[in-house]
Amino acid sequence: MTTYFNVGKIVNTHGIKGEVKIVRITDFDDRFTPGQRLFLFKKGSNQPEIVTIKSHRQHKGFDMVMFEEYNNINDVELFKEGMLKITEAYQTPLEEDAYYYHEILGCEVSTSEGRVLGEIKEILSPGANDVWVVKQTGKKDILIPYIEEVVKEVDVNNKRVTIEPMEGLLPDED
Repeated sequence: MTTYFNVGKIVNTHGIKGEVKIVRITDFDDRFTPGQRLFLFKKGSNQPEIVTIKSHRQHKGFDMVMFEEYNNINDVELFKEGMLKITEAYQTPLEEDAYYYHEILGCEVSTSEGRVLGEIKEILSPGANDVWVVKQTGKKDILIPYIEEVVKEVDVNNKRVTIEPMEGLLPDED
């Protein structure tokens, strides 16, 4: 079974020539480069349609895209709330110690002393570094900054992360 990864959500049409307004869900600028092929999942459908980027521009914080296959507002009206996706084969190789969100989500987090803290359920990107939200059973979530001083080992194959918590990072043990 093919796995798909979100790169953008179509939120509206723009003009009469088939341009769509997209909320970007990717850090990679090349996803909307003319000639790039994406998988379009219309709202409520799990069958993708392949579309090719004809043109791309930025406008008021959105990505504005036209597809080679469509050149009329009537053709793209049904795309509202649709998702643009790629397959794993289209993912860009990452630098060392960089990970895709889907590789980190679901990883079990433990301290270097072996204390299991919980599972990463969400990733926040508030500024200089990502923050991994760890869900604990019956307790408050823990926020782990993705920095070298804290995150010591990431094993995406076994879905495990080892941290060395800095003072005040973890709640006191009951």
